[in-house]
Amino acid sequence: MTARQILALGAVLAGIAVALGAFGAHLLRPRLSEKMMEVFETGVRYHMFHALALLFSGWAYAQYEESTIFRKASWAFFGGIVFFSGSLYMLSLSDTRWFGAITPIGGVLFLTGWLCLAIGFLRRPQSS
Repeated sequence: MTARQILALGAVLAGIAVALGAFGAHLLRPRLSEKMMEVFETGVRYHMFHALALLFSGWAYAQYEESTIFRKASWAFFGGIVFFSGSLYMLSLSDTRWFGAITPIGGVLFLTGWLCLAIGFLRRPQSS
């Protein structure tokens, strides 16, 4: 993925997070149990945080001559949204418990993305 594609993906995913938040608040709240609504809202919250992280990693990828560590961070954030938030959406909407077993994969991908960002910034030379 190019830096431009990462930035566009981050923007699209942030928009989807907003739409899912509205969907949950207006259409799901009357239909889901309080517990499953909390699960859904956790998915939306982490989805938005990491869509913003994806935008940030895309910006870093563009700033630092497309350093591959920032591209790896971007892929990790994207995968984390799919596995972490996606599994929580599926769990809350279907009440199928085994989706919860997928969630930690997304959590590890989120942590990997943040670690890649840290490594990328530590590798950058200091400007004077």
